[in-house]
Amino acid sequence: MERRNFLGTAGAALGAAFAGCQSRGNSPTTTDGTTTTRTSRADAPYTVSMEPVGDVTFDSVPETWVANNGSWADMGVALGLEPPKAVWLTSRYHTNYYDSIPDVSVDASEIVSLYEDGVSKERFYALDADVHVIDPNFLANRFKGWERTDVAEIRESVAPFFGNCIYAHHYPWHDDYRYYTLYEAFEKLATVFRREDRYEAFTDIHDEFARNLAPVVPGQSERPSVAVLWGVGDAPTTFYPYVIDEGTGFKHLRELGVRDALAGSDIKDFHASRAAIDLETLLEIDPPVLMLRGYEHMSAAEFRNTVVTSLEDDGTASELTAVQNGDVYRAGGLYQGPITYMVLTERTAGQLYGFDGELFDRQRVSAVVNGDV
Repeated sequence: MERRNFLGTAGAALGAAFAGCQSRGNSPTTTDGTTTTRTSRADAPYTVSMEPVGDVTFDSVPETWVANNGSWADMGVALGLEPPKAVWLTSRYHTNYYDSIPDVSVDASEIVSLYEDGVSKERFYALDADVHVIDPNFLANRFKGWERTDVAEIRESVAPFFGNCIYAHHYPWHDDYRYYTLYEAFEKLATVFRREDRYEAFTDIHDEFARNLAPVVPGQSERPSVAVLWGVGDAPTTFYPYVIDEGTGFKHLRELGVRDALAGSDIKDFHASRAAIDLETLLEIDPPVLMLRGYEHMSAAEFRNTVVTSLEDDGTASELTAVQNGDVYRAGGLYQGPITYMVLTERTAGQLYGFDGELFDRQRVSAVVNGDV
């Protein structure tokens, strides 16, 4: 395959293993590694920097792309892009979150799962995307089938990598380089696709959302203690525990001010331990509220009629305070972007604090997505 019209230069030392060759011709320079110097010509190359890949120079705006997960895919929706050609697991990109946004929808039927009993280099060649919005360290460390040489091959033969694993902060291989907040990462992607105007419009929407949310969150003494768990099956007796951290996957819970029921316990976070807990262990902690992941494909009624009912019927689970008080809820997806974060925060505010209303202007979101900035 021909080398793409994308050129990369190494940034930080860690990123050097993944960055491309030296840029050529009329390319800009970055000022401090976090901002991009714009060029005077619309068709001139431009450079965007992100750890761990360093500087990546684009000869033209990418048209097709691959996203690591729903966080980045949702950023693409907010920017008005065509959906990514692939994500890690399509089952965890919950496009039903857009149902309440007028004139915004995603047809997930054409999106491919990168992971299907492994991740093959052949799939990257077949997808033939213009840019891979994936942290290359995720491929090299999270999945045993890939080496750094494989990442380099795809970068050189297909298209560059540009991404940072932002959804959780527990991976030890991420300790040596920075994480980005949701909006820091969103700004980077907007710069790659030259849609900074939509990003700036969303910062205004987000600011208004934060102002609307503030009076909904009660004082600290009234905030619930919550355990976030991934339930296994529709009648779960085994759970993967998640400690609330600074990753984008917990943004809605952090900003709702919940207290983490697992943080002070001996239970280890799943990202670090890959271990599960049973109902007996959960009963020892007995959190007042259970927020369960893995059920975003269900409606609230379906969740209650299957998962919650199974817990109520289980001899051990029925002893949990959260089950007895009816405080078992869907926790929201692990991958959140600028739109899905607001949808989930609003939903969770209703679950935990009884909020009944809208925290953001859905019509304004629709307008920005569709180019009315």
